[in-house]
Amino acid sequence: MLTGGCQCGAVRYAVAAVPSRVHVCHCTECRAQPSLAFVISGIVPPAAVRLTQGTQRVRSHPTPSSKVLASAFCPDGGSRIWHRKAPDGAEMSVRGGSLDDPVDLIGACHIWTQNKLPGVVILPSVPQFPQDHD
Repeated sequence: MLTGGCQCGAVRYAVAAVPSRVHVCHCTECRAQPSLAFVISGIVPPAAVRLTQGTQRVRSHPTPSSKVLASAFCPDGGSRIWHRKAPDGAEMSVRGGSLDDPVDLIGACHIWTQNKLPGVVILPSVPQFPQDHD
């Protein structure tokens, strides 16, 4: 069982599944929200995720790839916790930084590399996709 929560501790969750894959996302939206060079996410089934403390706020918005994304975040501190292709995507992307234990990046793939920042080096042996990869 994976556990995690927001930065301020108001929201906690548990995941009863091992991520089917791990993405390192370089898209402009993922970079902008936490002001980072990229974001790490574990892909899990939505039914495996449950809140154990607090409440989340969800905001749906269009993405640069013309999809709609439902993003959950802490209403107190604003930390994003997960996102899901709306309205009822078959997979949920849990933010690696919100997990209590670090995400294993062995086997991770890099997506939206067409937007990666200069100076970010990805080894040639690592799977890379210029845009999304489902």
